[in-house]
Amino acid sequence: MLAQPLTSPLLRPRRTHRLAVSAAFLLQGLCFSTWAARIPTVQQQLGLSDTELGGVLLAVPVGSMASLPLSGWLVARFGSRLLTVLGLFLYAAFLPLLGLATTTPQLMGALVLFGLASNMANISINTQAVGVEALYGKSIMASFHGLWSLAGFAGAALGTFMISNTIAPLPHFLLVAAVVIGSVFLARPYLLPADAPREADAPIFVLPDKSLLLLGVLAFCSLLCEGTMFDWSGVYFRKVVQADKDLVGVGFAAFMSTMAAGRFVADWFADRFGRRRTLVLSGLLEATGLLIAVAFPGVIPATLGFMLVGLGVSSVVPLVYGAAGRSTTMSPGVALAAVSTVGFAGFLLGPPVIGLVAGVTNLRVSFALIALMGVAVAALARRSAVD
Repeated sequence: MLAQPLTSPLLRPRRTHRLAVSAAFLLQGLCFSTWAARIPTVQQQLGLSDTELGGVLLAVPVGSMASLPLSGWLVARFGSRLLTVLGLFLYAAFLPLLGLATTTPQLMGALVLFGLASNMANISINTQAVGVEALYGKSIMASFHGLWSLAGFAGAALGTFMISNTIAPLPHFLLVAAVVIGSVFLARPYLLPADAPREADAPIFVLPDKSLLLLGVLAFCSLLCEGTMFDWSGVYFRKVVQADKDLVGVGFAAFMSTMAAGRFVADWFADRFGRRRTLVLSGLLEATGLLIAVAFPGVIPATLGFMLVGLGVSSVVPLVYGAAGRSTTMSPGVALAAVSTVGFAGFLLGPPVIGLVAGVTNLRVSFALIALMGVAVAALARRSAVD
């Protein structure tokens, strides 16, 4: 059962909080997709092979993992509003550093910082969402993640425009950073002030119990697929599909469009057919879409395959995070931090693993292996207690 709606005369109308948290998801999605859309450009500028790119991308999970214990504790100690503002500010501020990098070590250093900020923003913004969901007393988590995906689609479209007009990454990144930083300070007063208990003596790191660990592994498998699509879809279309320059971003845009659309209907679908069935179907769609893109690497079939992958991943993380927020063994903020710690590791580790496997074999084999993560989602969902 969902947490009871919060009531306090100090709180603004719940719709105001929902709009502010929605803005935070939009800004986070825009910031990340801006980098993801320019990865093929950066790879070419630095002359990186697929294997070298995979190694470079490992810097992001290094930064994220370094911040995992601290981020969860900071949210529990100081509240997610402060951490949302700080996380988004740093996320945007570190973005131009990626465009300034002219050597591989410089890029890796910038990516470590980018990964650190990404995890801080991820945990704090989702904790805000859990609090707003409690205000409404019903499942609305998927709609928040739909906005993140919508921002990702916008970022992909903007990236395609920048690439088509031969605009370098740095001015592109500076523009987006300015928009994000300005917007987050405008939204700050309207974020939820007390969405979860803040624990002064909260431990630095809390291991999830068995049920939360299963939720984390579910998120890990799906986010591994999602992270692969973000970082490698453009490269896949350029190298395997061999799409024209203007069509390199089509696969990523197709993936983002169906992921965004799926998240806006995921709450309704899960209520009608059950959360467990929704997760099983999601995993099968992920696997099927990837295998289609691998078996038929043409522009049209690969695009259709990526659309299925987007539809498949759309509901997994919102359903898992919502279930974590309703945990009866931990406070919502700490439970969410624990599950997102496990899950987000997949989002960050997937891209470098793809590069390393591609270096030994090729990208088609790498994508075929990632399809197994979709199968794992379907299998693990049957054992979960999301309903």
